[in-house]
Amino acid sequence: MSEWRCTGMSWRATGPVLGWSSATAGERERPLVLGESLAFAAGGDRRCGGVRRAGRRLRCPWQATVPDGAVSGQCPDCSAMDRSSSVAADTAFDDRRPFRLYLAWFGPGLLKLGITAAERGHNRLREQGALAHTWLGQGPLAAARRAEASLGPALGIPDRVRHATKLAARMAASDPADRTREMATAHECAVSCAAWPETLHSLPLEITDHTPAYGLDLASPPLPHAEISHLSAGSTVAGALTSLVGTDAYLSTGSGLFTLDLRLLSGWPLTSASPTDRTTAPNRPLGPREGDQDALF
Repeated sequence: MSEWRCTGMSWRATGPVLGWSSATAGERERPLVLGESLAFAAGGDRRCGGVRRAGRRLRCPWQATVPDGAVSGQCPDCSAMDRSSSVAADTAFDDRRPFRLYLAWFGPGLLKLGITAAERGHNRLREQGALAHTWLGQGPLAAARRAEASLGPALGIPDRVRHATKLAARMAASDPADRTREMATAHECAVSCAAWPETLHSLPLEITDHTPAYGLDLASPPLPHAEISHLSAGSTVAGALTSLVGTDAYLSTGSGLFTLDLRLLSGWPLTSASPTDRTTAPNRPLGPREGDQDALF
């Protein structure tokens, strides 16, 4: 019988999905639907999910174990291989696709600059948990990367935001009008900045609101009392999926509202549990903690 291990979650044009991989049966995806249950038990041990190249998965040759609490589901060697040709890690130099520079908004006063391949559309922004975004410009990779590096310091907008900072920002109730003003001001400053590269074509302000896709109401944001810190062999997670922001699942359980970073599922063999089972996975009160950073976000 094939053993299926979770490969984490992704955003597709049709919505969020959980990925699964088997050494003998290939790969598959399962849609994540708001309002439905998300209930599973972790079994065995957590193992490296390998890397993807040219649309196929290359399995970890060592089948290395991965620490329970690691955000990445890769061993150090596979992670290094993944980063050796990565746009996010700035190690891809021959990518000829058109790229876009974007301005992402994660909550009041929290903006971020970034780049993504134009063909990825909104998926890149939703994977990061951006509550809204607007495109700034489009051009070759070198021009987009140069704009990101020069405009960020000039405008005081970072190109990375810590995961804990995103969580805190989205729990602050906000007014759409304030969001629009923040983004419009930053957009105008960016496209008129002297550091704007000539080879990057500027794009007009067009704000996309991602909160409907997340099931999120910014006027009354969810206030989880704790987050699941990691899975362990035999631990259970069970609840109703009320919102899904980026990789953060908001689960309504018999013990209250939890958040779970679905990246923590990668590498685990998971079996179905009852939606009414008690959540036994380790958890902690929500709050910022040292060393929590999105290296590629």
